[in-house]
Amino acid sequence: MEPGKMNRDNIDFYQLAPFGVEIQGVEITDLNDQAIDSLKNALANQGFVIFRQQSGNDADFVAFLKRLGPVTFTVGETPVPHQPSLNIVSNVGRIRPPRSVFHTDTSYVDQPPAFTALRALTVPLSGGETLFSNQYWAYKTLPEWVKEELVDAEVLHVVSGLTLTEDQETQSWHPLFRQHPISGHWALFLTTPERCQRISGMLPEVAERIIRLLYQHSIRHYRLYRHQWQSGDIVIWDNRCTMHRADHTNVVGDRVLHRGLVLDTTL
Repeated sequence: MEPGKMNRDNIDFYQLAPFGVEIQGVEITDLNDQAIDSLKNALANQGFVIFRQQSGNDADFVAFLKRLGPVTFTVGETPVPHQPSLNIVSNVGRIRPPRSVFHTDTSYVDQPPAFTALRALTVPLSGGETLFSNQYWAYKTLPEWVKEELVDAEVLHVVSGLTLTEDQETQSWHPLFRQHPISGHWALFLTTPERCQRISGMLPEVAERIIRLLYQHSIRHYRLYRHQWQSGDIVIWDNRCTMHRADHTNVVGDRVLHRGLVLDTTL
């Protein structure tokens, strides 16, 4: 990893391969306003940022997220009792491992979260990594004729796996190609195919095939980053230019994280 400096705030960061940034020796509670702006830029350009060895609690975590924008919550998830704006991600007490595929968080609402962050409370002895895909690369490496053919396409994102009431959002249309409001780069905006139900102006069977091809194009193994959790980690990513999934195979030990979401206010 090649070290560098994050903007002018004298924050040491390490460029990860094939993408992403790791920050060491900095507490999230010590970030000034310039550092927060630098963090947003790093997320927009690198996709995700890892903070190591954080000593703060959930209240510090929520305060940090609120500095990035309005905090939101995915209805149907299990809230943290003392911090209801966070939800629990855990394998404790489960007979079968949780199911996880590459996806974008809560993309079925009109205003999806810009950022998702996870705070590690209990890290398993082995396994339980989180993988990230680079959706900038996914778009950039598409053939030009595909970009031209689908330039105005919109995809219907729908909810799955959660119990919602009739008055809650369950689906929303989003552009297939999105230009990031900070970086200016174009990204392929997808989630797991079972939640991408239609493409505007296209027959359902054709749309299904195209979505699956684009999805597989996005998650080719040599483009992925695999994060191995350590105690005290906080990982935050930009949902507008990444997808992610947890690897629940061969996990040994408990895996408990708290998750927070920050709204995208640019929509």
